[in-house]
Amino acid sequence: MQPFLRSVNHIGKRASSTIHKTLVTFVVSLCCAQWSMAASEKEIIDNLASVRPDLTFKIVGESPLAGFYEVQVEDGPLLYVSQNGRHFFDGNLYQVTSNQFVDVRELGLIKARRDLFVSRRTDDMIIFKPAGQTKAIINVFTDVDCGYCRKLHSEVPELNAMGIEVRYLAYPRAGLKSESFNKIATAWCSDTPEQALTEIKNGKSLATSVCADNPIAEHYRLGGSLGVTGTPAIVLMDGTMIPGYRPAADFAELLGLNAIN
Repeated sequence: MQPFLRSVNHIGKRASSTIHKTLVTFVVSLCCAQWSMAASEKEIIDNLASVRPDLTFKIVGESPLAGFYEVQVEDGPLLYVSQNGRHFFDGNLYQVTSNQFVDVRELGLIKARRDLFVSRRTDDMIIFKPAGQTKAIINVFTDVDCGYCRKLHSEVPELNAMGIEVRYLAYPRAGLKSESFNKIATAWCSDTPEQALTEIKNGKSLATSVCADNPIAEHYRLGGSLGVTGTPAIVLMDGTMIPGYRPAADFAELLGLNAIN
């Protein structure tokens, strides 16, 4: 009996030792995996920044495409970068569904825009409200030197008449160190911003007046993060973005106002 018990105890000790080693190996592997993930993200930033130290890169997260991360270039495009940071591509990534090709980034941006504009403050926007009831809202990233922005602005009275509130955010396409920036900042810094914006878009030259607390840079960066690349860029309250000009009459159909009126 004693030899048998010693044998059982010996087996138990060996099993216990094996389990212990297995657990240690698992924990070490888990730690290493987590370290490897972090190292991979750092490697991406380091590799990109070593070539373009003038740009700021930010890891957004893992891409739906296996083996790649989404990396946002500040004031630039979204990149899809390999885990070692040695290869990347930009452009649209599409998911193949049963009946269509879906822009993966746009799906995420729709939610981001919707969530943002539902709760975002409006005190830094230039707003043209309807005289009566507001039936719908459009958020417009605009530039004062853009021909189609001017055309859309000329139709603001028509939009207001349909019950559409127009909320403007600034997006000087030439950048933050441009004459377009000075012009649009002058409108935002005016005591009568709605009037100033209208006059500048109508081609009137106003004395440059750029106040220190203007929101133009914030709007510009916000637009870039929401997928704005040109103007006008119109964001509906459901998060849908309409790039480029649309006639006022189109918005009645887009926003379902024909059925209301």
